[in-house]
Amino acid sequence: MSILRLEGIHKDFGEGDVLRGIDLDVEAGEFLTLLGPSGCGKTTTLRIVAGLETPDRGRVWLDGRDVTALPPESRSVNTVFQNYALFPHMNVAANIAYGLRVRKTAKPEIRRRVEEMLRLVQLEGYESRMPDSLSGGQRQRVAIARAVVLAPHILLLDEPLGALDLQLRRQMQTELKALQEKLGITFIYITHDQEEALNMSDRIAVMHDGRFEQIGSPEEIYERPATRFAAGFIGQTNLLACTVEAGGLLAFCGERFPALVPEGMRPGDQAALCLRMERLCYGSRAPEGHWSLPATLVEHRFAGGSLRTTLTAPDGQTLTAFSQTRPELEPGAPVRIWWDEQHAAVIP
Repeated sequence: MSILRLEGIHKDFGEGDVLRGIDLDVEAGEFLTLLGPSGCGKTTTLRIVAGLETPDRGRVWLDGRDVTALPPESRSVNTVFQNYALFPHMNVAANIAYGLRVRKTAKPEIRRRVEEMLRLVQLEGYESRMPDSLSGGQRQRVAIARAVVLAPHILLLDEPLGALDLQLRRQMQTELKALQEKLGITFIYITHDQEEALNMSDRIAVMHDGRFEQIGSPEEIYERPATRFAAGFIGQTNLLACTVEAGGLLAFCGERFPALVPEGMRPGDQAALCLRMERLCYGSRAPEGHWSLPATLVEHRFAGGSLRTTLTAPDGQTLTAFSQTRPELEPGAPVRIWWDEQHAAVIP
């Protein structure tokens, strides 16, 4: 059952639509990520869900109730921001307890719930610490505890890991996903980091220019992108401009090969074949009985645990392949390239 529904949401701040009629259903207990470049409408969507902005058109439904015109305090929604927004003059316990005190919760209950949150975010013994004495990861945990202690139905997270270094970000991704699963609270998470979205999400909503390009599981988004934007924004990919032919074939530079052509595409239609770099294979010859295309090897570059190889396709397009071992082929060598059609999406 949907805990949140957005219906036909439009928003214009006076310079053209920021949101262009988006629709979205979010399930209870789901970890949904809004993924897209800066300016695509992610934060505006989050602010409308939180009640910090009102849509020009459309409806926001929360737990089956129309909350479009309700203020933030009347919604069971809390937000964690990128800068954490902790009160610098309050210690950890006081920061976590702030919302409970505003609600005039009894002191014994405040103490019990703060202790519970400290255990949950693994900060026991830190209750007297001030925010400026905490690491970035610890401050982030305090901000989450402060939001979660109020038992919201939905927790909104606006790039909460953006200020952390790469190693700590990866650690916190694991911890945040585990925390969400333990709490059972619906998380709506904003990021422009593709790896973060793929690692943490139950579903991803890819946004571009105020619209959702595609909504699906990480595997669906990665393996079967629905649009050129989704294919190019998620992961590292090559796109070959092909023509659809009869019998489930694609044509490229006079060569024909099998492909999983989507229903509705007809012979003569133009298509882009999405080839993830780690799925593109090359060598002096293709496996026996396997079709292949000619190409030229341009260069090898070491890419931290893998080899990044640049190739030139028959039409002059540059292709990139990732591999774990270096083949006995030098720049300038003619090669054959191939792939498994199960891992190559055809995009209208």
